[in-house]
Amino acid sequence: MPSAGTKMNPRHRKNLNVLLPTFAVLGLMFGLVAYAPQLYRIFCGATGYGGTTQRVLTDSATISDKTVTVAFDSNVAPGLPWRFEPEQREVTVHLGEQKLVYFTAENLSNESIVAHATFNVTPETSGLYFNKIQCFCFNEERLDPHQKVEMPVVFYVDPEFAKDPDNQHVDTITLSYTLLRSVDPSQSKNLARFRKDATPDPAHGKEIFAERCNACHTMDTNRTGPMLRDVVGRAAGSVAGYHYSPALEGAHLTWSEDNLDRWLRSPKDFVPGARMPVRVLDAPSRRDVIAYLKQVGEAPADTAQHSAARGEY
Repeated sequence: MPSAGTKMNPRHRKNLNVLLPTFAVLGLMFGLVAYAPQLYRIFCGATGYGGTTQRVLTDSATISDKTVTVAFDSNVAPGLPWRFEPEQREVTVHLGEQKLVYFTAENLSNESIVAHATFNVTPETSGLYFNKIQCFCFNEERLDPHQKVEMPVVFYVDPEFAKDPDNQHVDTITLSYTLLRSVDPSQSKNLARFRKDATPDPAHGKEIFAERCNACHTMDTNRTGPMLRDVVGRAAGSVAGYHYSPALEGAHLTWSEDNLDRWLRSPKDFVPGARMPVRVLDAPSRRDVIAYLKQVGEAPADTAQHSAARGEY
């Protein structure tokens, strides 16, 4: 056996110089194979490749005078006993305009089934500009036996669509869905949450709040928007230390559940001059957000920080 100070045989060193890079390349290849689906989804989402739509939390685009027709196509994979169809075959929307449409799903079997949706838009060049704010396709979805629900989709087409030479002559975008039986039913959500008679779900409201409201609002601190603890039943424009817009300061209204519903549906229509950009177009989601705000208001408050903030709302 060579001593500690003995130099490595040149042949052994040469073999290591070959083997180490080889193992490194093999490791990299195995890693790419393992994460290929995720990397592919990231690539498609970033580029719109293959008609992949974009997922956004809100619509910050300016509404254009230009319009485009959005048509809807629905399919069900073999072996999934569901009926699935759009409630409207097409809609015409202004570029930048947030639009709410519905798809109907019905479980025709005697068992609960979880499904998920694959989707794309055509022509493929429109994928980069087609933005979804809300969609059943974001989750694994469960329908109970013979249950039927209306599933909301909220989207808008970015005005930059009209500036892309590849879309110069495109006047119709087709949004297509295919429902397949889920391979991961343990992570499913119950589509019953969209039923009009569903009990308000503050847990679902908390999820929506975290996704779409948390950037501007917290419960106990003024940020871009005012703190929201105890907002249900509070007079609008009354949080100490927050600089409200003149529109809300002069609104003279109380945040009842009905007024919150109207505000979330369309702030600028409910209070002209308001600047809140977020809208929640489907009624069940608004109901759940309000249930969450009401639940938080009934819980003990943390130490409130009434810091001044630049008013937005």
